[in-house]
Amino acid sequence: MTFAALLWNIDFFEWFGFAFVQEQYYAFIMGLALAVVFLSVRLNREPEGPVPLYDFFLAALSLIVLTYISFNFLYLREFGLGGSTVFAVTLGAIVMVLVIDGLRRSAGYMMLGVAAVFIIYAPLGHLVPGPLVGTKVELWELAINMGFNPNALFGVPLQVGTTIVIMFILFGQLLFKAGGGQFFTDLAMATVGRRRGGAAKISVVASALFGTVSGTAISNVVTTGIMTIPLMRKAGYRSTHAGAIEAIASTGGQFMPPIMGAAAFLMAEFLEIPYAEIALAALVPSVLYYLAVFVQVDLIAARDNIKFVEQDMPRASVVLREGWHFIIPFAVLIYTLFELNLPPQRAAIWSSATLVIAFFKPYNGQKLQLSELFDVFRSTGHLVIELLMIVATAGFVIGILNLTGLGFALTFSLTELAGNNLFILLLISAVICIVLGMGMPTLAIYVLLGALIAPAIVEAGVPDIPAHLFILYFGMMSMITPPIALAAFAAATITKANPMVTGLVAMKFGWTAYFVPFLFVLSPTLILFGDTVDIVINISTAVLGTYLASLAVVGYFTRPLNVVFRVLLGSAGLSAMLPYETISFAPILNIAGVVVGLGIVFVEYLAVRNGRQYTTEAS
Repeated sequence: MTFAALLWNIDFFEWFGFAFVQEQYYAFIMGLALAVVFLSVRLNREPEGPVPLYDFFLAALSLIVLTYISFNFLYLREFGLGGSTVFAVTLGAIVMVLVIDGLRRSAGYMMLGVAAVFIIYAPLGHLVPGPLVGTKVELWELAINMGFNPNALFGVPLQVGTTIVIMFILFGQLLFKAGGGQFFTDLAMATVGRRRGGAAKISVVASALFGTVSGTAISNVVTTGIMTIPLMRKAGYRSTHAGAIEAIASTGGQFMPPIMGAAAFLMAEFLEIPYAEIALAALVPSVLYYLAVFVQVDLIAARDNIKFVEQDMPRASVVLREGWHFIIPFAVLIYTLFELNLPPQRAAIWSSATLVIAFFKPYNGQKLQLSELFDVFRSTGHLVIELLMIVATAGFVIGILNLTGLGFALTFSLTELAGNNLFILLLISAVICIVLGMGMPTLAIYVLLGALIAPAIVEAGVPDIPAHLFILYFGMMSMITPPIALAAFAAATITKANPMVTGLVAMKFGWTAYFVPFLFVLSPTLILFGDTVDIVINISTAVLGTYLASLAVVGYFTRPLNVVFRVLLGSAGLSAMLPYETISFAPILNIAGVVVGLGIVFVEYLAVRNGRQYTTEAS
């Protein structure tokens, strides 16, 4: 499957004069993916045990049916959608059942439940009372459209999964097989490990570096947290703080340029714009996010008198001298994405190609081996299986929204519920995004929310990019928002702390992600849209406001802050962050926030300095 994706993305078949439509490729990959699911995951969702005869049958059926569809897609689409032949209906129904069971086995029952609601709605939607009534859809019509309509199963989500995502997962697997994961960790240890709160700062930096490649919060927590969480506990951080810091740092990697997560690539395809525009728009919000986390872990270390990391830290010069070759793939990736404007999958292939140097240049005794390439390709295929089941099912959901007209009905209902008030619409949308996103991977969250929620925000007058970034942020915040905070719960399994408390602490550390999306919707200057002067002013005040509000959250500057100062600093920070053109009196709030915040900081600084001077003179 991985090898087929590589050949497709380099246009290998065109070299020999073969021309295939993209849906033929998608169908072939889905046949392989479904076969792997049925051979590797049992009916009861256990990944081990002998393969029963019926799973061999389902795997063979998947390969045969999807391969047949691949070679005959144009015929089936024309005569199926147009003539609704019994044969085409049967094939469409078989594909639907296979994909749904593949989803259940690989991704679990949360996503299955969401998909089931829409699949049941399709034939019954015309009976639903009120504004959510849908167009009547016959069962044969549902099977045909879900199986062969390019706007359903073979739509944009599957396109992104089978082209872009596979290539970036291959890039990540090659990178980490060559020792790139250890390089990220060593670089984080070398740059921040010797500073105050160094253990937590290692977690933040390493998770940000790792997350921008992996794109998944849970795997980020498990991979980096195994090392960083014990470091934080040993240094003196509480177990809930250690787990929360790892969870929030790992979650942020999904919207950290230049790579971000798979959902960002899907966003670019949905909006039909270059991926570079998405990455550039996400830059300032991600910087504010990690700035707040970094400031808070530093202040907690000062407040709780947490020690430096006592073990030997590598030197940055040594790390860079030994691992300089890992910088080349990222430089190539940025150049091909932003300068050459290559499609993301091509950029990932070129970046992967530069790792050929890792066959000859080891890092920490680890380098690529030709004998390991098969394992890299195999692991890439296994890692993408669950994602392909999710995006295929998401295609069903999008197809049903279009087929029944439910998408338009939901947009109208949300707008009506908000009373045409943008701020209320954003609040409602944020809550829906977090609730719908609980328990689901980020890509699945974005596909659903992009189809269900984003159109209502766009209809209210918000440009496409801030509207979609808004739902992406709040969808990802479900990873740290109880009661189903997957990233926080994954971290809690390592710390052995209360997972619910860990999630609540992670919410506190990640406060910017709940606040900043409202700001860049109300004023796109924070995603670098608008006049240069406005952008510079609003980013400057946002950075200062983030620092001031972080002081209030931790309750410490150079000494513990009293309640009054914390409230004033929090209010001042949020006021300073508000872009000055959002409301008529925003400039007054900006000035007041900056003056009050800096005033309190200055007063606290003088108080501590005078206290130290008095102590010195008295002694």
